[in-house]
Amino acid sequence: MTFRRVRYYIFLRDVLILAVTAFGGPQGHLAMFIDMMVKKRGYLSEEELLELFALCQILPGPTSTQTITSIGFRMGGPSLAYLTLLIWMLPAVIIMTSAALLVVSFNELNISLDFLRFIQPMAVGIVAYSAYRIGRKVVKTNLAIFLMILAVFASFFTPSPVMFPVFLLIGGLVTAINYKRQPHEEKEGIKIKWENFILWASVLIVAAIAGALTDVKQVLIFENFYRNGSLIFGGGQVLVPLIYTEFVQVKEFLSAEEFISGYGFVQAIPGPTFSFSAYVGGLGMRGAGTGAQLIGAFAASLGVFLPGTFLIFFVIRFWDQLKKYRMVRASMEGVHAVSSGMVIAAVFLLFQPMMNGPIINYLLMIGTALTLYFTRIPAPFIILGGLILGIVIT
Repeated sequence: MTFRRVRYYIFLRDVLILAVTAFGGPQGHLAMFIDMMVKKRGYLSEEELLELFALCQILPGPTSTQTITSIGFRMGGPSLAYLTLLIWMLPAVIIMTSAALLVVSFNELNISLDFLRFIQPMAVGIVAYSAYRIGRKVVKTNLAIFLMILAVFASFFTPSPVMFPVFLLIGGLVTAINYKRQPHEEKEGIKIKWENFILWASVLIVAAIAGALTDVKQVLIFENFYRNGSLIFGGGQVLVPLIYTEFVQVKEFLSAEEFISGYGFVQAIPGPTFSFSAYVGGLGMRGAGTGAQLIGAFAASLGVFLPGTFLIFFVIRFWDQLKKYRMVRASMEGVHAVSSGMVIAAVFLLFQPMMNGPIINYLLMIGTALTLYFTRIPAPFIILGGLILGIVIT
């Protein structure tokens, strides 16, 4: 028992180290997970880690967060897994909550946020490059290209948070029809333990009912982020169009400039990109006091991280059997194609507020995307460079 506790303590310490040093989104996180969790500690084999990562990529939720919490789940069950989730998300959430408080304080003191003006088009450039990477990776057939293009127009001209999950569902159903193209595998009976699925669905239903019956902003923020976290395939980049539509265009909790600046901030810090939710939740509670802002940031973070955690703990137990069904594998092609189209649409939605600005906005957006494509300069350094330049010029 003592040895097990020491092992758990070392594991959680490793998770904290990763939380404050892992830059670059899921792909960059994966390389660091391999170095720390496989090569240095031997918590699992590289093959097991890659399989977990692949599973998390096709489930709703934050890929790297689901992967690292799954490792905790395998090592010590739900208790260790939830501690893993808390330690992994906390540093980035604290930073993004602080950023929200800072923006509110600057506005209250009438301090100009003009020093952030270069970060905004750079952040859009990062989204554009992410759209390219996602599309190149998951869009490989003519049908997927067609679905991606349709999703671009549908997401841009129908920017409704209610419609995004419908688009994803339609995409999955369209490609599921072609399941016979998938290689056949011998199937076994699926033994399902429903506890975590029931937990996920129960929170979703209770949150929806509470959101419909109350005007308490913190409850509405939790419900919105929990719903979005249950529907996001493809990681933090796909989160952008959903949050932008819901909290900027529909609810007007924050301005387009504040939103884009926050997305730029999250590119410059370690840890999960989904910590961006804390920034939006904090700004959504402006005017209600610092305590309310902290609760809003916490509610948004909890809402967006929990669904993927519940779902990965549910699916991981029977994934080996489920993935042998061709219709399941085939449907993911359409889901990923639509997700890719939504990210492309997000580029245009995010850049719209800057279109009438100076030509430098266009140059910075295109220059950032090209820099990421042609060089190995990490996105955090690009964003920090834009921040320093803005401060110097201002």
